[in-house]
Amino acid sequence: MTKVIDFRSDTVTLPSAAMRDAMMSAPMGDDVYGDDPAANDLQEFAADLLGHECSLFLPSGTQSNLVALLTHCQRGDEYIVGADAHTYKYEGGGAAALGGIQPQTVAFGENGSLDLDAVKSVIKEDDFHFARTRLLCLENTQHGRVQSVEYMQTAREFAHGHNLQIHLDGARMANAATSLGVSLKEIAQCFDSVSLCLSKGLGAPIGSLLFGSKPFIQEACRWRKVTGGGMRQIGMLAAAGKIALTDGFNRMQEDHDNAQYLARHLDGMAGITVRPGWTQTNMVWLEFNESCGEALSSALRESGVLVSAYGKSCRVVLHQNVDKGDVDKLVSELGSFFA
Repeated sequence: MTKVIDFRSDTVTLPSAAMRDAMMSAPMGDDVYGDDPAANDLQEFAADLLGHECSLFLPSGTQSNLVALLTHCQRGDEYIVGADAHTYKYEGGGAAALGGIQPQTVAFGENGSLDLDAVKSVIKEDDFHFARTRLLCLENTQHGRVQSVEYMQTAREFAHGHNLQIHLDGARMANAATSLGVSLKEIAQCFDSVSLCLSKGLGAPIGSLLFGSKPFIQEACRWRKVTGGGMRQIGMLAAAGKIALTDGFNRMQEDHDNAQYLARHLDGMAGITVRPGWTQTNMVWLEFNESCGEALSSALRESGVLVSAYGKSCRVVLHQNVDKGDVDKLVSELGSFFA
């Protein structure tokens, strides 16, 4: 049977043998009652790891971000967010649809940051004509681009100086920490709340964690229930999440190195441009001279290689279930297609 090599996302990772063993032996109880030992252990361990008072396990990053927004904001409030951010563009408009929370977008800079002067210009005055600006949302990484600790600290001081809370969509903050050579805590301390995905590069099969103060997480627990995320015996999932937070970092630098390896081998290939400056973690962004993304995806699928290519662009994601030999096969297949 031909091996299928999947470069579509790091969400396709499969649990390791150690993770499967931990899942099978995990103690379990009803988490809605707070009785699941493995879930409680994960949440306490993770909160300490990131330096926040409490954390809360949720089924997905989308729900974790949504619960954060519902906890920070009331109906008629506003959050400021990047125009290409996941909480605004890729999560179904949940804050507006379910929370009555208005997004105010600001364009991302070329490095994936938000210009704080631009943010300042859209903060609403205290006037009943306007939505109440309550929250600033950042991403790290943003489409694989890394934001520095210095920028995040400045953003926190800015937000608090303008009476705003600040939330991080840190779905891939473990990749950011690896790239920066810092701990998760050094990033998390810059924010009032943080969402961290366990099921991307860290390798768990499901789950995200939301971090914040004890009162924040108590309120978030209510919104988790309201939005349908109150699960029962989740010990198996929590056990996988703890393995992700202890063993999941071991492979990340290799994923980043493989991304650089791929970018180097595609640089100069006819028909393809590697998006300059965007290969900072485990993602390589490609631009094509012609609108051939769908044809490319179809052709590569026939050879057992999966990519997400649309129109004139493609995002290639490196993760623990692909190796350098798989990267070589992708380079070869791309060369054949564009030849």
